[in-house]
Amino acid sequence: MTLTRHFTATAILALGVGLGAGASAQDLVYKPVNPSFGGNPLNSSHLLGLANAQRSATARDAEDRTSSFTDPTTPGSSDADLFVRQLQGRLLSALAAQVTDAIFGTDPQDSGTVTFGSTTITFERTIDAIRLEIVDNLEGTVTEIVVPQLVTDVATN
Repeated sequence: MTLTRHFTATAILALGVGLGAGASAQDLVYKPVNPSFGGNPLNSSHLLGLANAQRSATARDAEDRTSSFTDPTTPGSSDADLFVRQLQGRLLSALAAQVTDAIFGTDPQDSGTVTFGSTTITFERTIDAIRLEIVDNLEGTVTEIVVPQLVTDVATN
């Protein structure tokens, strides 16, 4: 009988403590990790690194890597080749900036010719378009680009 009384007293005490303490809860909110689905944009480089680490390489990838590392005479594998490609890209970018400045800059020209190595760039401004002709004199290829101009009719008062 004392055991039942002791158990009943413990149960009443536990019930009293449980009812006396307020229960707290909060809503569960889903926050995606991937920035493509609304997650933190700072996670993108981390997730890309994980995806690349898990990517299974193909046999062709392995052949490409081993051939460029084992044969130092492979074109494009040395630091000098990388430097030349980057320098060429920078020079071509500077040339493109000069042509753009000649067409749209503070003193725009109606026509002109720029020669860079074996490449000749000719531009001509017409009423409704700008025509660019890029000629590679070594290969004989011609690329033509026509950029329409925005023509606005401004009423004078």
